[in-house]
Amino acid sequence: MSKPMSIKILVLNSGSSSLKYQLIDMTNEEVIAKGLCERIGIKDSVLTYDNRREKIVINKDMKNHEVAIQMVLDMLMDKDKGVIRNINEIGAVGHRVVHGGEKFSKSVVIDNNVLSAINDCIDLAPLHNPANITGIRACKALMPNTPMVAVFDTAFHQTMDKSTYLYAIPYELYEKYSIRKYGFHGTSHKYVASRASAMLGKDIKDLRIITCHLGNGASVCAVKNGKSIDTSMGFTPLAGLVMGTRCGDIDAAIIKFLMEKENFSIDEIDTLINKKSGIFGVSGVSSDFRDVEKKASQHDERSNVALDMFALSVRKFIGQYIVEMGGVDALVFTAGCGENDAAMRKLITRDLSFLGISIDDDKNNVRGQEIDISSSTAKVHTLVIPTNEELAIARETETLVLKR
Repeated sequence: MSKPMSIKILVLNSGSSSLKYQLIDMTNEEVIAKGLCERIGIKDSVLTYDNRREKIVINKDMKNHEVAIQMVLDMLMDKDKGVIRNINEIGAVGHRVVHGGEKFSKSVVIDNNVLSAINDCIDLAPLHNPANITGIRACKALMPNTPMVAVFDTAFHQTMDKSTYLYAIPYELYEKYSIRKYGFHGTSHKYVASRASAMLGKDIKDLRIITCHLGNGASVCAVKNGKSIDTSMGFTPLAGLVMGTRCGDIDAAIIKFLMEKENFSIDEIDTLINKKSGIFGVSGVSSDFRDVEKKASQHDERSNVALDMFALSVRKFIGQYIVEMGGVDALVFTAGCGENDAAMRKLITRDLSFLGISIDDDKNNVRGQEIDISSSTAKVHTLVIPTNEELAIARETETLVLKR
């Protein structure tokens, strides 16, 4: 089936009870409509629709994802509020899929074999992959003739060496259960690394880049010659940095200790380390950096300690990845905190001038802007680059669809 040289692509991110969407015109990579379906399968469902002229909120129960997607399509084609005349204007659908395991090292056009393989990865992402599959199946039911692409959070990190991604546990357990480092935020890390090379006017294959995706969930990635060679998240998104509510790297023996001392069940431990720890657990204030920084400015000791812990965890990985790559050409900050928190960027880069990393305070005083904030004496470029995972998904989808 031939495709036009430029198409409109619908990008979908399906959660268990939610659905984020964007319709992007790839002629100029412009978002022409976007929104969110919330409380799918739950009473009091809500659809938010933004066509760039107005924002519309519709309160209507959505019993499942198929109903939600149909409502989205109806709004996109609405006579007065819509942005397309008919469904045929949507040339392809790009689906965010959290986990591709070892099966997928790149984005793929979805067929029954791909769906089966994504289903096989459910044990690795029990909260996310089922929702992703639900969204794909619902979309295929409504748009059976529209090509669809799966873009995996884990795919970018499949270039890591075995010595990097294996854990030092009996090898048979890796062979039996695929227990290894996978890494996440891959779409974001790949996007901002590519933008960094464009900003610097250099081929990404000639660069060593450290990308810091810092939000409520956070990870750091070492990108050497355009490939991920290491990343801070591991078998799950729990590992690595101190995060909003996740503990990051801790001594695994603490789990047994707490189970014995507090009589915690394994589920209670899981909740503790994923939802009650991190910045929130240490500060006792919030998982939102803005709230914690406000409290810290009032000389709250725990809030200051929490922020210092977060910054230190990022600094440790920056140092580690400089060693792994034999140097660094660019340090990139992205995602909610990375893009918008000048104070945290300053805290992270403090005293790193011996590594060639230093920032200009005036340049650093920005939010959500693509900019080089390096000082005039810096040998390493420090960049702020807003991530755009939806656009990255759309680009991957367009590339694959136009190959058909």
